[in-house]
Amino acid sequence: MCGIVGYTGAKEAAPVLVAGLRRLEYRGYDSAGMAAVEAGSIELRKQAGRVQVLEELLRWDPVAATNGVGHTRWATHGRADDVNAHPHVGGREGRRSVAVVHNGVIENYAALRRELEAEGFAFRSQTDTEVVAHLMARELERGDEPLDALLRVLPRLEGTYGLAMVTADRPGELLGARLGSPLVVGVGEGEHFLASDPVAVAPYTANVAYLQDGEAVRVTPRDFEVRHRERGPIAPRIDRIDWKPDAVELGGHAHYMLKEIREQPDTATNACRGRLVRAEGSARLGGLNMTARQLRRVRRVVLAACGTSWHAALVGEYLIERLAHLPVEVEYAGEFRYRNGPLDDRTLVIVLSQSGETADTLGALRESRRRGHPTLAIVNTVGSTIAREADGGVYLHAGPEIGVASTKAFSAQVAVLALLALHLGRLRQLSFTEGAAVVDALGSAPALIGEALKAEPAVEAAADRIAQARSVLFLGRDLHYPVALEGALKLKEISYIHAEGYPTSEMKHGPIALIDPQTPSVFVAPRGPLHAKTLSNIEEVRARRGPIVSVGLADDEDLARLSDHVLPIPDAPEVIQPLLAVVPLQLLAYHVARIKGCDIDKPRNLAKSVTVE
Repeated sequence: MCGIVGYTGAKEAAPVLVAGLRRLEYRGYDSAGMAAVEAGSIELRKQAGRVQVLEELLRWDPVAATNGVGHTRWATHGRADDVNAHPHVGGREGRRSVAVVHNGVIENYAALRRELEAEGFAFRSQTDTEVVAHLMARELERGDEPLDALLRVLPRLEGTYGLAMVTADRPGELLGARLGSPLVVGVGEGEHFLASDPVAVAPYTANVAYLQDGEAVRVTPRDFEVRHRERGPIAPRIDRIDWKPDAVELGGHAHYMLKEIREQPDTATNACRGRLVRAEGSARLGGLNMTARQLRRVRRVVLAACGTSWHAALVGEYLIERLAHLPVEVEYAGEFRYRNGPLDDRTLVIVLSQSGETADTLGALRESRRRGHPTLAIVNTVGSTIAREADGGVYLHAGPEIGVASTKAFSAQVAVLALLALHLGRLRQLSFTEGAAVVDALGSAPALIGEALKAEPAVEAAADRIAQARSVLFLGRDLHYPVALEGALKLKEISYIHAEGYPTSEMKHGPIALIDPQTPSVFVAPRGPLHAKTLSNIEEVRARRGPIVSVGLADDEDLARLSDHVLPIPDAPEVIQPLLAVVPLQLLAYHVARIKGCDIDKPRNLAKSVTVE
């Protein structure tokens, strides 16, 4: 869950590393640091705090080297302080023979630390990473090539890692390795990069090589060499990043989260582009790698995900059951991977992950494949581990998402799940007329999301009230229950106000005990088959003097009469209503956090891509 960047070439390394770390800061921001080889010795600069603190440190204590590795940390082992900040150095008697940055968790670090301490290696930090540095230093003492030394170290490490390092005796050379935590090589002209995310290298090159699990790499300004720790030399495949470098810039917006909320009309367009087939009343999803016969054989679908992706999967449950008449279960990926659930041979497992690297979701995928189930992945990041290991899948094409609180990825996942539900439905009982109506609805979604964004002034007025609350309830029925959960999650993530989501029908079965004049309820209440029942539930809250904020149609007079604030969305077919209803809730969380002065793009304790268990 940390950010790694490395550079070797003709440029001064420090500015490149700092710029890369700024782009990766969403992956962790407890501390930041860099190491470079200068005149045969390792120069180390690191400090607790944001990347800006490192940048200031380098102003008065610069490093002139042309190679180095940098890191921005999300703490797992040890407090967020200067000592535990990466990089960590290895060597005997204070010698810095190697500097290492690491993403992941070394599960056997305690035993390795005891072994190394018995041999005279002194430890300064509480991190698991420092054992890697000392193991490397011990192997380098033998005088072998650094890549050979690294390949001897890797089998000793249990757990997950994305590693990048420099050695004192090899200026201009970087080493890297991955197992369960992403690492890519950026391929330039006369310069090369290492990074945990292509975002870091996008301004310099569009060509990247994704390392696979078990692989290690030696990088110089001229070339790079990849070796598998068991299979030997590997011929890497070079891919191109499919988005422009300015996609990771703020572009005049106050925060990345606000930028990404406002990008959602384009997100819906890109998710559906080339996939809606009006003449067939269906969707065409080319990456499924399953024939129509194989898909018709499916009798059960399991959706596995975490966090916001889990909420999108819940929307998918409603859509697939409604359009395809297939039973669907939505599982927390971190629980599913350890359960021995009774899945038969006609079960299709679909995993969802924005990053394609979520550790729990990857574990669920691998367990499903081990048991012989066909697996599909719905992911955003091309070349990610989940995308590579699934039997097939669908890319979101949402572009890079920098804000830690996911917004446009949720919308893209819901759109893709609607496409999948349509495709499965047309293979079964869904008529052409019904399918064509869904195609038309999805085609209209981008413009209608744009209309929903116009609710921002009404949202800001409601945010003033919500910002004063200590707890908020979010409620919705049917397709809008997952939207309520997502609204509660967004508020928790970035404003630190306690929030819970419930089905509206559950209000009277317990949560109504919490209602008082200081506890607002946010109802997701567009018109639909259960609208009258939702209005009755709102009446129950109103009778107990609970403040009410509603997401609904601007011309819904009954809803307006019962609500203190209405966040308007346009009328739309029910199948795309979640794409519209979530927009005011995302904006609500954003403006509440803004009013409270919270760090919106970098909320406390959170990181963007959860690559550790």
